[in-house]
Amino acid sequence: MTKNEPSKKILLPFLFSLSKEKKKNSTRGSRIEGEDREENDGDHMNVAAGCCPFELPSDSRTDHEAALPQSHFVQVPHINQLFSWDCGLACVLMALTTVGIKGYSIQNLVELCSTTSIWTVDLAYLLQKFSVRFSYYTVTFGANPNYSGETYYKEHLPSDLVRVDKLFQKAVEAGINILCRSISKEEISRWILSGKYIVIALVDLYKLSRSWVGDVIIPGFHDNDAEYTGHYVVICGYDAEADEFEIRDPASSRKHDRISSKSLEEARKSFGTDEDLLVISVDENRKQNYPIL
Repeated sequence: MTKNEPSKKILLPFLFSLSKEKKKNSTRGSRIEGEDREENDGDHMNVAAGCCPFELPSDSRTDHEAALPQSHFVQVPHINQLFSWDCGLACVLMALTTVGIKGYSIQNLVELCSTTSIWTVDLAYLLQKFSVRFSYYTVTFGANPNYSGETYYKEHLPSDLVRVDKLFQKAVEAGINILCRSISKEEISRWILSGKYIVIALVDLYKLSRSWVGDVIIPGFHDNDAEYTGHYVVICGYDAEADEFEIRDPASSRKHDRISSKSLEEARKSFGTDEDLLVISVDENRKQNYPIL
């Protein structure tokens, strides 16, 4: 999210100026927390195991699917963003409140971030400051050069590259759990139905909110503006019969929003999102004692 634009694409916060050779080598994956490391055909990569990392079960490792309920909804409070650029912070605040970390405001998170140009890596650092267990999924490590021509990125991308690159390098050292692969809607639905996770997703606001554009509270957003507009939402429920996800949209005046899985897929896999997801373990986080910042 940029200072004057709705939510800054948090382009996988990790700007990697890796050489082609490094990128080739980086497609090797590993499991964490005591599991044996193994190659994963180049599509699943754990950059580092960090402060409370965990790896979610993939399609091949999901058990007892038949035992999952037809619907499940995690109680997540709806929090509106205050500005055009802080939707990611509002989503982090919703997640923190859900796992029992209370007493903070968006302004507190702004002070911890020290920037109004929020990228995914900034949100990852925020979650890590609170010792929250999460995994970060993306399809692109670093800044996609093809975004430089996009209106949404054109003005601020050049000045953000150095800062984000440094944050990315420190994230590896700090052990923020980053996995490089595309996540399917089926995987997201199973994680939600398990009752163990909620998801912060980067989406295209225009594609997401076409069905409720009248409820969007972001100043300057117009439904006739079809260009990419990065935005964050929290995915917190799923109804298999209706094939709909429940989300919390910090830009919406509505407390609860439902969206078809097809529409959500279109919005979160739009060019510009890198399919960024922060998957937060609700159960594990509720068991922890959190630091007071």
